[in-house]
Amino acid sequence: MRGLRVGAAFAVFSAAAVFSTTGWWPWRRMSAPVAAPEVARPAVTPAAIEILDTLRRGETVSELFARHGVVDLDLGGLDPALPLDPRRMRSGLVFSFRATTPDTVPTRISVRTTPEQRIVFHRMIDGWNAVLEPIAWTAEPMRIEGSIDNSLYEALDAQVADDQLDGADRQRLAWDLADVYAWQVDFTRDIQAGDRFQVVFERLVSEDGEIRFGRVLASDLTMSGKSLTAFRFEADGHPAFYDAAGSSLRRAFLRAPVQFRRISSSFARARFHPVLGITRRHEGTDYAAAPGTPVMAAGDGVVLRAGRAGGYGNLIELRHRNGITTRYGHLRGFARGIRAGARVEQGQTIGYVGSTGLASGPHLHYEFRVNGVAKDARRVALGNGAPIRDGIRADFTRERDRLLLLLHPLQPPRPERDEDAPRSVAQRPAETQARWLP
Repeated sequence: MRGLRVGAAFAVFSAAAVFSTTGWWPWRRMSAPVAAPEVARPAVTPAAIEILDTLRRGETVSELFARHGVVDLDLGGLDPALPLDPRRMRSGLVFSFRATTPDTVPTRISVRTTPEQRIVFHRMIDGWNAVLEPIAWTAEPMRIEGSIDNSLYEALDAQVADDQLDGADRQRLAWDLADVYAWQVDFTRDIQAGDRFQVVFERLVSEDGEIRFGRVLASDLTMSGKSLTAFRFEADGHPAFYDAAGSSLRRAFLRAPVQFRRISSSFARARFHPVLGITRRHEGTDYAAAPGTPVMAAGDGVVLRAGRAGGYGNLIELRHRNGITTRYGHLRGFARGIRAGARVEQGQTIGYVGSTGLASGPHLHYEFRVNGVAKDARRVALGNGAPIRDGIRADFTRERDRLLLLLHPLQPPRPERDEDAPRSVAQRPAETQARWLP
């Protein structure tokens, strides 16, 4: 028996030796562990550090750069084509300095010179390189509507949130909308409580997230139940506003040749003069405005005179067609090129609001005369606008219809509801809807 066991063991070991030499096994072998491949780890680049600094009053750009360790950038040697004159840079400009660590000298400097472009300085081996980078702005159409209870600006200001437009741009929107109707509406006299407006305008958003007002695209002003629509359209490269029928809103004369705060004195047969202390005829309209406010030509014409004229102070008188003349008095000064014989276009700046002559405060005295007879400029008929020419009427119709959909968006039809079905939160009574609607 002992010999049998020894023989069996010898046979097992002999078979194992044969299997090990041939590489064949009668059972499943465990695979040898595979070493994990070495993964190359990317080098970690430290994030750049950006510091913003402002050019201070009375400070030079070189002094600002030196404050950040940049002493080898010669602004005088820049390409003259770059819109950057160190001698004319105003205080308040914000410069961006970018460096790899807080202890190193900046390798990139940038400054916004206009809303549409920035100048970027890059440190090179042999000095600095300056390039002009455009800033992309995207136009977004926006629509607002509301009622006018006091003034157009207050109505617009109440409907536009701060995150849509800031206060200055809301004022621009109000002025631009008033300019659209400058030939049809006197906003100091014609607007009544309860009148309504609807406006579609462009809001511009920069690649950096900045927001500013673009332009008015369309509007609908309802006064005393009468609707005045306006659509922006470029005819032969010249943008203008037209009504739904394609007639231009532009007339031969502006209703008011200045952006004014209020009418301080109207056309009147008898008025107490605040300087002379007597009652006499007032043959014009006084528009109170801030000193230096630009005064525009009410219509196309020729300058008859521009100079001192007694109680008018500094006066400009323009001659227009059909025996019409206009006068602009109490000016602080005249625009460049305004002299007798010069031709001017409607809307062109000809002077600036002042208080020269017999004036108790800064305002524009404006007169409208027909064959030498003074007329109330706020009540004279200004005629009708020129229609769109036939060659581009189809283009106007397409643009008008596109703007109409933005101005009066179609409301989707409401689905029919089972009266017995339970109401959702959005279908509760009116007081709930009023609380949740923006």
